[in-house]
Amino acid sequence: MTETLENLDDTGAGTGTASDAELLGRVVSVVREAGSALRERFGAVVPHRTRGELMNALADNDDTALGILRPALTRLRPDAGWVENELDGGALPSGEWWVVDPAEGNVNHLHALPEWAVTATLVRDNRPVLTVVHVPLTGETCTALAGAGAHLDGRPLRVSPTTDLGLGLVATSQARPDEDEKVVRRVGSSITAMLLDALVVRTAVPATLHLLNVAAGRIDAFWQFAGARADLLPGALLVTEAGGRITDAEGRPWTPRSESFLAAAPGVHAQAVDTLSR
Repeated sequence: MTETLENLDDTGAGTGTASDAELLGRVVSVVREAGSALRERFGAVVPHRTRGELMNALADNDDTALGILRPALTRLRPDAGWVENELDGGALPSGEWWVVDPAEGNVNHLHALPEWAVTATLVRDNRPVLTVVHVPLTGETCTALAGAGAHLDGRPLRVSPTTDLGLGLVATSQARPDEDEKVVRRVGSSITAMLLDALVVRTAVPATLHLLNVAAGRIDAFWQFAGARADLLPGALLVTEAGGRITDAEGRPWTPRSESFLAAAPGVHAQAVDTLSR
């Protein structure tokens, strides 16, 4: 595994690549099955008049996918813990954990927008060791295995060769609902700075799909302040294994405890740090 994610925890055990490689194929099947179930629910905009109705609709989607993901992944790794809330952040206790977002971009799904996915990541001693990101509406499945690369439907992924941020397509995702006002204002300031320095700035949810695009070389950089483990860990592994750099917005090693996140092609990483530091 490359240096950027080895910094997540100095006490992690070996990744057991052969065993994890076999597990990865099984996780792909489970995640695709959950994605198919959500695709059957996708179509017209789901009406909601109150925040409570919206939260219930979001929970219905989550429950549909979790009904497939949780029992199947638990059978694959019975001793692994399970992160109950995909909006949680920070470090995890030692050992193995499933970090799952059953409907990444759930609010898009409810609004009949196509940008949503299903993700499952196995984290070992705070290091992501394998991840699967499935996009049901395109059929794309991205996978990454620590030390073995990132792939899109079996084809190796590589980040962009761009070396000039002024020619770069960059992206960010909004803060979480009810985020602290200081974080929200920092997001706004960073977007302004990037609008001055980059070619094009995209602002949308979910974070994981932007990170998939960084790993695939379609986007040159992605940044976010705060953020949940389920938003960032899958993409962190994808980008790292595709040759990208993962740090915080000031260029320091990123960990789940960090207050910011930057994923970029190596050729524009330093320029992105300079822009975000203004």
